[in-house]
Amino acid sequence: MNQHRLEALAEKICGKALQIVITTHHKPDGDAIGSSLGLYNALIQLGHQVQVITPNDYGAFLHWMPGDETVIEFESSPEKALPYIESADLIFCLDFNDLKRVNELGEYIKQSKAGKVLIDHHLDPPGFEDYSYHDTSASSTCELVYRFLHSIDLSELINHQVAACLYTGIMTDTGSFKFPATTPLVHRIVADLMERGANHTRIHQMVFDQMGENVLRFLGHCFTQKLKVLPQYKTAYFTVSAAELDQFALKTGDTEGLVNYALNLEGIRFAALIIDRTKLVKMSFRSKGNIPANEFSRTWFEGGGHFNAAGGQSSSSLEQTEARFLKALAEFAPKILTAES
Repeated sequence: MNQHRLEALAEKICGKALQIVITTHHKPDGDAIGSSLGLYNALIQLGHQVQVITPNDYGAFLHWMPGDETVIEFESSPEKALPYIESADLIFCLDFNDLKRVNELGEYIKQSKAGKVLIDHHLDPPGFEDYSYHDTSASSTCELVYRFLHSIDLSELINHQVAACLYTGIMTDTGSFKFPATTPLVHRIVADLMERGANHTRIHQMVFDQMGENVLRFLGHCFTQKLKVLPQYKTAYFTVSAAELDQFALKTGDTEGLVNYALNLEGIRFAALIIDRTKLVKMSFRSKGNIPANEFSRTWFEGGGHFNAAGGQSSSSLEQTEARFLKALAEFAPKILTAES
């Protein structure tokens, strides 16, 4: 965002009380909810009426965050959400770069007369927004919300509630600070969030140590029955059927992070998770080094995302999608096998 546009937005935010909507992408993760509730907890201190609206539900491991009880899920309660969108002065769009990422909610946002503010770190935004605070080198959208508040001289709003939310998103989107985007700046930001009251031990426990027995049994099933390793391609992947999701009574968020286990294997550089979600087959891709997971997803599976972490989808059956994945992998293999670490 150029300085003139940033100053104009800051003047709006610091002026009279506004009606503000904050939204984020389909099936929100830790960065999506952390940035949304982090910004929510900051802006309400200025007297604005602020409403977080998610396209649909999200994992129970995120429901502890301050302000979660105020969130409206559009899919289950459109009648509650729409009046806020229709009357909004500003709509903040966090952790996504295209209105397609919020499903049906995107059309209502597009039609709204509110000013649209994009805060995001994904590649190639198409430009639906009026204001953009965008940096693809950022570790997370939570990092960008932190930087945004500083850039408009509102860092004093980062209290312990805001700090807890922003810490969560940075922690999850950096893989607990192990991904390449974990820069020295990220550590300085995290240190400041801890000094402002983010309890890192409790946050880690709430996000990672609340697993249900059925989820642990599901993971065991995947490790022993569903993991496929292709050493000739330095690739490993899981497939999960709709019946298996039902068998273990899995809920939203319960498969979060499964793909990373495949990438943890010695010698593996590329990993995938292929899940039959009934309406569509959803896919997650992870890579190491300079292997472009987003290119793989964009080329073969209608997706995209970050360089080393991307998602895609398929309208074919699980078996057909797996076959197409293997065919695509054979074509993509030279980039995996010749990539630098």
